Amino acid sequence: MIEFKSISKRFKNVTVLKNLDLKINKGELVSIIGESGCGKTTLLKMINRLIEPSSGTILIKGNNIKKQNVIQLRRNIGYVIQQTGLFPHMTVKQNIELIPKIENIDPKKLEKNTLNLMSMIGLEPDKFLNRYPTELSGGQQQRIGVARAFATDPEIILMDEPFSALDPLTRSDLQDELIELQSKLKKTIVFVTHDMDEAIKISDRICIMKNGKILQYDTPENILKSPADSYVENFVGKNRIWTSPEFIKVKDIMIEQPVVASIDSTIIGCLEVMRSRKIDRILIIDLPTKKLKGIVRASKLRKEENKTKRISENPRLMDTDFITLSPEENIINTLKIVDENHISTIPVVDENFILKGLLTKSSLVTTLSQQYLDMEVE
Repeated sequence: MIEFKSISKRFKNVTVLKNLDLKINKGELVSIIGESGCGKTTLLKMINRLIEPSSGTILIKGNNIKKQNVIQLRRNIGYVIQQTGLFPHMTVKQNIELIPKIENIDPKKLEKNTLNLMSMIGLEPDKFLNRYPTELSGGQQQRIGVARAFATDPEIILMDEPFSALDPLTRSDLQDELIELQSKLKKTIVFVTHDMDEAIKISDRICIMKNGKILQYDTPENILKSPADSYVENFVGKNRIWTSPEFIKVKDIMIEQPVVASIDSTIIGCLEVMRSRKIDRILIIDLPTKKLKGIVRASKLRKEENKTKRISENPRLMDTDFITLSPEENIINTLKIVDENHISTIPVVDENFILKGLLTKSSLVTTLSQQYLDMEVE
């Protein structure tokens, strides 16, 4: 959707962006974050040509924006800034309808669109459309700024620290509303912020910058789990993963090669494996496919007189009614499942019931205790 190719920007003797490459996919919300002066706002403003690159090419949908009419380009891109950019001498209605009127949108469609936009941002049209920006709170002004950015239904929305001047509660509310809007509308949103918590909360991907270069461009989950270098690790915060535990997945903490036995194993063979591995139960799989068939317990097997028989000949020996987890399940839901069902081990299977691992209560405790160990080290 948006692609930066070998982009550099120099202001006099200062190089702000250094041979930068970046691709933003259609429908993604990408946050650009970094310390002041890293080039994030410069990068954003190049998309609607408020700033021109010194070298390199920017493509939107494969087209070089340098060859497009700059006015038309900007009218097709929504833009929300920190100070809202609302015209103080215009009413809310006039602010929202400014660009659509320039585009000669049919008056009836325009009115309907304005009402839909007010509904979208959660403000009552009768109460707010005829007010002026100075009569609104900061959060209300920012909501109008968002509505105006969406007024022409652009595919791309640029947001330059839009919530940074707001109080924490209002800011959190607007972040939630943006997430909800994006889930419905799937716009391509480029969001500049200096707040990592905000970036993690709202983004599909995060671009971390320093001194005009991209240090890491990845999903919030991957950045939290695998920071590219020590700078990113310190910038993100070593323990920040614990503020977003939904990113800790079962696949991150499960035993990847649990003790198993084939469904064709004998009873005595299963008991010997359990004795040698000091466990009281074992997962039974179909060996060729690794499909999980059930769980057998040592206590049940010991009661069998003929221990040379195979498990497949005695399917009643297996527990087949048990809880499983997906590798993608997060640690929050996993803890609830363990607690509510009073279980200490849970097989991990994929959508085809292929065994992927085993989660134990001890591995959960180890993962949780690591949070406090890391804090003590710091």
